[in-house]
Amino acid sequence: MSLSGETRLAGVMGWPVEHSRSPRLHGFWLDRHGIDGAYLPLAVRPENLQAALTGLAAMGFAGCNLTIPHKETALELVDETTPLAGEIGAVNTVIVRDDGSLLGDNSDAFGFIENLRAGAPGLDLAAGPAVVLGAGGAARAVCAALKDAGAAEIRVVNRNPARAERLAETFAAKPIAWDARHSALEGAVLLVNTTSLGMDGQPPLDLDLSSLPASAVVNDLVYSPLTTDLLAAATARGNGAVDGLGMLLHQARPGFEAWFGVVPEVTDALRDYVAGDLAP
Repeated sequence: MSLSGETRLAGVMGWPVEHSRSPRLHGFWLDRHGIDGAYLPLAVRPENLQAALTGLAAMGFAGCNLTIPHKETALELVDETTPLAGEIGAVNTVIVRDDGSLLGDNSDAFGFIENLRAGAPGLDLAAGPAVVLGAGGAARAVCAALKDAGAAEIRVVNRNPARAERLAETFAAKPIAWDARHSALEGAVLLVNTTSLGMDGQPPLDLDLSSLPASAVVNDLVYSPLTTDLLAAATARGNGAVDGLGMLLHQARPGFEAWFGVVPEVTDALRDYVAGDLAP
């Protein structure tokens, strides 16, 4: 990497932020394309988010990504949000415009659907229901993407009924109680886990797949480990399986293009590099 006085700057704001793989991801593209740019981890406490965002233009940043816990708070702190960010209720990509104002966007829905298309190219979302486990920010992005992609039906299964109902109302989905999660799989063409269950250090996901059609695709947004127990169980019974790392890779593409002026590609070499020390 070669830096000059004209280096383009971007980064990721979070608290904590040292876990983020985004610097590794964007660094790969910067190096691959020989761009005079840098993408930095920016540890920003919640109480300092407004000052940090306001300072982007003054410090010459082209923009930044936002991760936990800043995505929802940023909605009220940027100058303008895209309709999609407003619908999802979170900002994960900030673009500093020529006049110094901040545009807040959300590329998580794009990342999800692009990963799904790459991992399950034959999937027809109009052919049957999609079951979404969880009702947090990731679930909202997934439901937005599924709705835009013409999903026949979206079933939202969550431990908190009120959150499931709110999400379902926004995206014309069907809320389902957590106790009914096993039977909710009947007739589904897609199952997506947006919860942290099954992640390293988290409780396992208790889900009986016996009602899930063998033709269905299973996508787990968890990518640590890469092959979760859910994906292993899906593969064992013949279902298509799509891990969550690709969503991380694809969601980074719009921001990189906006900040550095190059349309990047998600390749096997990128995936291997970003996966690094992740358990298989």
